[in-house]
Amino acid sequence: MLEDIRAKKHLDVLIAGGAGFIGSHLCDELLARGHLVTCVDSFLTGRKSNIAPLMNHPNFRLVEADICDVRDWRQPVDQIYNLACAASPPHYQADPVHTMMTCVIGTGNLLAIAARLGATFVQASTSEVYGDPEEHPQREDYRGNVNCTGPRACYDEGKRAAEALCFDLLRSGAVDTRVARIFNTYGPRMRPDDGRIVSNLIVQALAGRPMTVYGTGEQTRSFCYVSDLVQGLIALMQADENPGLPVNLGNPAELSVNGLAGVVRELVPHAGPIVFESLPEDDPRRRKPDISRAKQVLGWEPTIPLVEGLQRTVDWFAARGGEADTHQESNLRVGSPLRGRDVAVRA
Repeated sequence: MLEDIRAKKHLDVLIAGGAGFIGSHLCDELLARGHLVTCVDSFLTGRKSNIAPLMNHPNFRLVEADICDVRDWRQPVDQIYNLACAASPPHYQADPVHTMMTCVIGTGNLLAIAARLGATFVQASTSEVYGDPEEHPQREDYRGNVNCTGPRACYDEGKRAAEALCFDLLRSGAVDTRVARIFNTYGPRMRPDDGRIVSNLIVQALAGRPMTVYGTGEQTRSFCYVSDLVQGLIALMQADENPGLPVNLGNPAELSVNGLAGVVRELVPHAGPIVFESLPEDDPRRRKPDISRAKQVLGWEPTIPLVEGLQRTVDWFAARGGEADTHQESNLRVGSPLRGRDVAVRA
């Protein structure tokens, strides 16, 4: 089956969460490579503006649906990328039950489709599976330090459960699953209201408002530009041999939050002063991926320097008025009920 897929010039690719920040860039890249792309998105946090330029593309198709409801899929599929889940704390905490169900029920639905149709499956997991790590940098064999009942657990534990599903199906021979643990990623099409440190600082700086730093600002992160991350996801999907283990994808260059704020201030000189607020519960103190496995197995590592990527991101936000479109397309809901509606998609 895998040899047949590789022999095809134009692959049928399903991207769940394809209207999101990372997903829409993945749609762009796969279409540019000549593939047939179906984007599945509920627009809970994804935005129609991200994929608007693709709507008239002959190889692009949109299915508006929640993956918790997608079961009876009859379209041909060679590859499935699962990026469908709210990924920033304000968004995934707005409806924690739905976040958990997206990770478990939604991922299970997509894996069942992959098993039935023989598709290769890439799961977008997260560095959040490491929690507030006691090992630094984080290697894939580190089991993490996660609060399994805290406010971030819906996402952290949901993604851990999704990984377990993927590897159980891989071990059983039912699905060729590959798992990417994605570290902090930034770039154009980030939501200005998503609560991530890069978008927060840029939006505040462009508006001339004080830039908010949580805690002391000495906590560290590593920031990967979105185009680099997309190349990593595709490399994982296309790897001749299944790695058989999770693969970290991120930029190992470590920077304090204060350092990041300083870079943003240099790029946006009229930014306001830095103000400090209390650190959210379970916020990790340090984050830095060990990407040795990605280098060895995929031949991948990031190439875009931070200042270059931040300048592109600042320019993108500035061209759109900074935060003018913060809420215009948001379907974000709080405490919404679980739904049982099945979505059938047939040829």
